[in-house]
Amino acid sequence: QVQLVESGGGLVQAGGSLRLSCAVSGRTFSTYIMGWFRQAPGMGRDFVAAITWNGGSTYYADSVKGRFTISRDNAKNTVYLQMNSLKPEDTAVYYCARRGAFMTGPIRGPNEYDYWGQGTQVTVSS
Repeated sequence: QVQLVESGGGLVQAGGSLRLSCAVSGRTFSTYIMGWFRQAPGMGRDFVAAITWNGGSTYYADSVKGRFTISRDNAKNTVYLQMNSLKPEDTAVYYCARRGAFMTGPIRGPNEYDYWGQGTQVTVSS
């Protein structure tokens, strides 16, 4: 059974930084695309960033490009999201997810991901 556990969320002032981590169980972590999504109250689950199996390619939502960085350590089965220059509109529950092995749709689509973590709250105060 695959499990994803996020950590690193919290309360931070605007302009501050946080680093989210997502520890993934399972021996085949290194073969999967991993992504981060977020969901604000009353809103849908939005794509934030994704990274290919070897970290060779990364993808970002326009709203976070230049401020957030996704990375992974396959030896530790962990994916990270470094968030800098945080804004109040970044406030949301952040989820990491594993993209399904045979998915061929857009990498930004939540339906492409088959396993999800429980989420970690990020709150940015103004």
